[in-house]
Amino acid sequence: MHINWEALGQVFGVSLVVTVALVGVFTLGIVGTSPRKQQQPDGTVTAGRVPTALGRTGAYACFALCAAAVGYGIYLIVAK
Repeated sequence: MHINWEALGQVFGVSLVVTVALVGVFTLGIVGTSPRKQQQPDGTVTAGRVPTALGRTGAYACFALCAAAVGYGIYLIVAK
């Protein structure tokens, strides 16, 4: 039995990079849809601003990118 360590290392490296990137994009989506809390000069925290339309659109684009990546991964597994 022979293990191709180079191929295994490449698969591990690509999987690690894609996983970190996908988690980062999903995090940007969550941050884009969450309201911003504001701290007042006296130290109290009040309810924040609602995200702008551009921020929500970017967040939804991030979620769509995540869904597309998951769909592509399922396609790669099932298609063959």
